[in-house]
Amino acid sequence: MVGGRLAFGGGRGYLWPMLNTIRHGGPTDRPPLLIAHGLFGSARNWGVIAKRLSDTREVVAVDMRNHAGSDWADSHSYADLAEDLAEVIGDRPHDVLGHSMGGKAAMVLALTRPDILHRLIVADIAPVTYAHTQSHLIDALRAVDLSRVTRRSDAAEQLGAVPDDGTRSFLLQSLDVGAGRWTLNLDALQAEMPGIIGFPDLGGAFHGPAFFLSGGNSDYVRPEHRDRIKALFPAARFAKIPGANHWLHAEKPREFEAAVRAFLDA
Repeated sequence: MVGGRLAFGGGRGYLWPMLNTIRHGGPTDRPPLLIAHGLFGSARNWGVIAKRLSDTREVVAVDMRNHAGSDWADSHSYADLAEDLAEVIGDRPHDVLGHSMGGKAAMVLALTRPDILHRLIVADIAPVTYAHTQSHLIDALRAVDLSRVTRRSDAAEQLGAVPDDGTRSFLLQSLDVGAGRWTLNLDALQAEMPGIIGFPDLGGAFHGPAFFLSGGNSDYVRPEHRDRIKALFPAARFAKIPGANHWLHAEKPREFEAAVRAFLDA
């Protein structure tokens, strides 16, 4: 496993944010796999799955901008997130796996830069606008008095309003106790929340292989979303993991890995 940061020019006349990357395995004759996490996540959340999938190819997990070890920026649009991923990919086309917010960024990448993407895997998200904002979780994180936090459990006690269904533990992974700070750009994520739960109006379609893998107990990808998905991704295939919710890769890691392998090897 190798970690690093990539600095970009972005072609816009200013320094593009630096993304932290964690690489597993080494180059092979198969396309590398790029993994983009969801909102409030990180590359490390995907460590086990990334390491296991690296037995046949190089796997690159990234910290998205405004998250974990990557730089912060005022913008958090999907156009910018997709360009971040394109800069990581470079000239060698990759397969791309994205979950939730990362899945939307991966879809925008496929629609705007199909030349650098072989296969697309979208985990439990659709190219639609959702009504469930995550701003309440940002409010909960902001309410934590970090001056009274000397260990993670101190912050957990202050997050009592967040359901203890795994969400609290997930959010606490973004707490740097030693530095007394969240590794999330809460201001930018709050300001950009309408765009994060939305999806840009893009024309065209990605005609390459696409796999939409959902949790059997999740309502993020609904039957009424399929027409929109097929319009943008005509070759889309669908599957569900029984008993899994939105964080399907964490709840059913073996089943998730098996489904991803089957698609990549097809």
